[in-house]
Amino acid sequence: MKNNKKSAALTMIGAAIMILLTATKIVPSSNIAGYSVFVGIAFFFIVEAVSKTPNAESGLRFNTIAEDMKKPGVTAWALVPCFSGIVTIVVGNLIFGGEFVDHVLGRTSSILSFGKTILLIIQFILAGFGEEIALRGFFFGKTSKLFPTWICAVVSSIIFAAGHIAPGNIGVVIFDISGVFIDSLIYSVIYHKSGNCVISTLSHILGNVTSFIVLFSFFR
Repeated sequence: MKNNKKSAALTMIGAAIMILLTATKIVPSSNIAGYSVFVGIAFFFIVEAVSKTPNAESGLRFNTIAEDMKKPGVTAWALVPCFSGIVTIVVGNLIFGGEFVDHVLGRTSSILSFGKTILLIIQFILAGFGEEIALRGFFFGKTSKLFPTWICAVVSSIIFAAGHIAPGNIGVVIFDISGVFIDSLIYSVIYHKSGNCVISTLSHILGNVTSFIVLFSFFR
């Protein structure tokens, strides 16, 4: 019982810190919002350690990937971000022209090395794992034990989308983060169905890679 109370308290503290850090996005000169991911990763492992979560119930399992992929609907949902990413790029280009593509590249160029393939792949993997452990494994996974699942999915997706806000045309920015928000909801569904953020990470990475391949192949 004591462990459960400690886990709940730590979950609330970690979630609150993530929300506060992400909220600093409203200050144009602030650049600390990205640290919310590191906070989420840290609290994921802290909460699992304090609650003594068995490996079979952990939100991060490598040894059950094959089993988790076979759970109802998991594989189908895991492929959805590939299509949603393509649709977002195509529709964004139709509505805003090259301005949308430039915006996406602008907000990602500081963390992705587009001219170095091997390094870019490593960055996709690390970014995907980091965001999924923090947002799905910790924020969504742990808070959904305390609050209704749908609320946790929406709030975690708002945080995820807000973390991707970058300066630009207000219409382009809204369209961009709306697509990120929808993808985040999809990752939440994947995590909810699989119970494993390794699966949502694989979907996340596959979706990002597919989107950028399409972007550079047809819109640059």
